[in-house]
This record gives sequence, C-alpha cells and structure tokens, in this order.
Amino acid sequence: MTIGDYIAIFDTHFEKHNNLSPWQITSRLMEILTDLLASCDSGFSKHEGIAVHKTTIIEKGAIIKAPAIIGPKSFIGAHAYLRGGVFLGQEVTIGPGCEVKTSIVFDHSSLAHFNFVGDSIIGSNVNFEAGAVIANHYNERPDKQIRVLHQSRAIETGSTKFGALVGDNCKVGANAVLSPGTVLEKNKVVKRLELVEQVIE
Repeated sequence: MTIGDYIAIFDTHFEKHNNLSPWQITSRLMEILTDLLASCDSGFSKHEGIAVHKTTIIEKGAIIKAPAIIGPKSFIGAHAYLRGGVFLGQEVTIGPGCEVKTSIVFDHSSLAHFNFVGDSIIGSNVNFEAGAVIANHYNERPDKQIRVLHQSRAIETGSTKFGALVGDNCKVGANAVLSPGTVLEKNKVVKRLELVEQVIE
C-alpha cells in the first residue's frame, strides 16, 4: 500500500517517509514532526515545538499541543483540540469543538465541527460534515489488533491504534463513522449516518 496512490501531495511534505505504511507514519508522527519543525521557514511563528504559519487564524479557546505544524491560511475554530502530533497543510479548516489526535490533514480539507479524527492521514480537498468520526481503537472486542482491508486482502498493522487513510476529494457525511483501519479510495462519498466497517473474515 503506497500512500501516494491515495494522496497526490503526500511526497511533497513526507518524501523521506514514503516507504512507510500509513499506520507506521501515525505511530511515529511525533518524531517525524519534531524533525520537520526545523525546516519550517520564516513564514512560521515557532514556539516550544509548535509552528503556526503567520497567515493562519486560531480562535480563542483552541488548544494545540506540541509537536504541531499548522500550514498557511488555515483556520482553527474555538475549542478545537490538537494533540499527539498534528500536521495541517494549507487552507485547512478545523472547526469549533473538533479533536484531532496524531493525524495529518492535507491542503484544502475541512473538519466542519464536532469531529474526532484519531491516528489518521487525510488527503486534500476532503470534507467531513458535522459529527463525523474516525475511530482509532476497538473498544468493543477482546482482540484490539487492527487489520486493514486493502484490495480484498487483510493486512496486519501490528497496531492497536490506527484510524483511517482517506484519499483525496472524499466527502464524509454528518455523523458517519469510519471504523479503525478504514481505507477510502479517492473521491469516495460516505453517506450521512453511514458506518464504514472493515469486514475481514
């Protein structure tokens, strides 16, 4: 599985890591971002492991924990919570009350409001309507290991924390849930209230 097949600009920012699987990227994201912080240019304001582009708007009450890189012309709404290593590309919208944990969100993508995205990689021009969630852990079953269904083949991730790989131009409807290990091809539309579940025999 090659992330670049799902997200066209992945190599632009993460070329050194294009040999890694999505779950390897998220499991190492704090370390990867710590290294990338050094390459943020003078257009960014840097403070204690957080780089925010000077054109970005962050409303009062938002919380951002290091390491984090927030790209140009992005918007982070009131009471959003970014933690565990977060990378936002340019013109990304994180709406009020969203939580983004250990995730990458690429250019022109939007989490409308009250979304949770955990341990995931989201492509460009992706839209999440209100309340849509990417679950990153199997709370309901004894076997917590996450397997990814890719081209009708089950792949063992060796991880108990991984959300989704969401390709470019996907649209996820309000209150939909992507189960742990979800892979969405480019241009996929998930209906409102839909559960996308990995069904692996």
